[in-house]
Amino acid sequence: MSDVTPALHRRSFLKYSGAVGAAAAITTTLSACSGGPQSTTDDGGGSGSTGTLTAVIGYGNDGSWDPTQTASAFCMAANHHIYEGLLDTDPISREPYPALATALPAPKDLKTGTSWKFTLRSGAKWHDGKPVTADDVVFTFERILDPDTVTLAQGFFASWLKEVKKVDERNVELVLKFPFPDGASRLTLAKIMPKHVFSKAGAWEKAITGLAVGSGPYKQSAHHPKSNTTFEAFAGYNGPRKATFKKMNWLTIVDAAPRVAKISGSGAGAQIADNVPYANIGQLKKGGLSVEGGAGMNNLFLMFNTAHKPFDDVRVRQALHYAIDRDKMISAALKGHGKASTSFLDEGNPSYRAAKTVYGYDPDKARQLLKAAGVTKLKVNLMAVNVSWIVDCLPTIEESWRKIGVETTLEPQETAALFTKLDQKKDFQVVAAASNPNQFGIEADLIMHYNYGPENLWMSYARWAKNSEAKKLFKLMDQATREADAAKKKEMVQEYIDLVAENAVIYPVVHNELVTAWNPDRISGVRAQPYPGINLLQAKPAN
Repeated sequence: MSDVTPALHRRSFLKYSGAVGAAAAITTTLSACSGGPQSTTDDGGGSGSTGTLTAVIGYGNDGSWDPTQTASAFCMAANHHIYEGLLDTDPISREPYPALATALPAPKDLKTGTSWKFTLRSGAKWHDGKPVTADDVVFTFERILDPDTVTLAQGFFASWLKEVKKVDERNVELVLKFPFPDGASRLTLAKIMPKHVFSKAGAWEKAITGLAVGSGPYKQSAHHPKSNTTFEAFAGYNGPRKATFKKMNWLTIVDAAPRVAKISGSGAGAQIADNVPYANIGQLKKGGLSVEGGAGMNNLFLMFNTAHKPFDDVRVRQALHYAIDRDKMISAALKGHGKASTSFLDEGNPSYRAAKTVYGYDPDKARQLLKAAGVTKLKVNLMAVNVSWIVDCLPTIEESWRKIGVETTLEPQETAALFTKLDQKKDFQVVAAASNPNQFGIEADLIMHYNYGPENLWMSYARWAKNSEAKKLFKLMDQATREADAAKKKEMVQEYIDLVAENAVIYPVVHNELVTAWNPDRISGVRAQPYPGINLLQAKPAN
């Protein structure tokens, strides 16, 4: 999830957003937005400019399609093809590039300025043929910054962006509260939306259920929740990353076995699939597919209810982390495709360094901490999302805790069911779930606010925001956000990352890879992402 306030209506956030890294399909009944083929076996006659590229996505397509609030893996990935920001970012390096805007802000303005001016691309059109104007840009940002319309994107912009002003039909000005160089890469999270479409009554509700009208290289041609979404190349697109496939058909197949079957064998009906199970990597490679993993912030984390004794005691939280045999988890459940977490950030993050508190496997220390806390015969009910790789990791946690005398009951369940209980303020002890803030970006400030923003849902769940250590953390985070000097900012980030590690309220156990597979005879230019979904803006039919 993200740094959004508990006031956010969960119907429009969890139920439709695909929150928690879009780890599982959200079961909800939606009506199709448009007509079109519903068969998930029809690949449209093959890939390439004369046919359809068929992709298999391991997440549901029935999350919110509203770019200002979705965290759904499927919908976010699709929206990167449908919509544009003023700036967008490369899916791997995350470097910003001009999209609807004609240029990046000048280096001096990025570093020290509080005013960024952008000129819109001449001839840019919406998918319905109407021109993109400055009014559309202002309309989008006004929604994001409106304190009475709480969106996911608001948490990524409100702290540093004061307002967005129209200069003329093709020029806009972003007014910053203070210099914030990291803001350039965040502009991809503000997908510009047409005012003439989404200012109409009921339009935002339609965006939740699948309405998507953008200015990007692909336009949505049909949407069938729980089945597939299709796209066509937009002939009116004149931007930097043109469509290379005439059509795309993205299938949503959450279950692992049929997803693998769809891309393997002589009868394969798809050319690319994300979220490939580790156990199938060898099989797919032998079948001639390219299979690559992307390592990043994808993680299994534990979240403690600090209002439920004894989890208010930091020694108990630390003990349960020290007790986990991470090496065994990585070997048995992740088949070697993971690393024990040594910081909240993954080791590939530009701001990474090992935290002062690293939870290496140390059952003796775990027992000592429980004894010091006066805790004996502890019984833990571990609620967990039923994502396949998370479920595979649970037996290692149960066995590890049993070895230090902690009796554990495992309770995996649907993601929506679990978080509905949390939304209803029902009591719990410990939650195990998946998260991946990298779908929003790689900067430490954004990642940390995703889970530890002072007013976000996670803090509400953990009941920790009023703790003195939490207040210290929030102050440090705010100071780091406002620091323009990159070196100083990194030092400040490390200070509060150490605080997060020591308190272990919401903290990763392992960081793991996400695996993508594709047919190199049918598609080229694919790069495996370290976060859910696919990006085909630089892919093309194989020669």
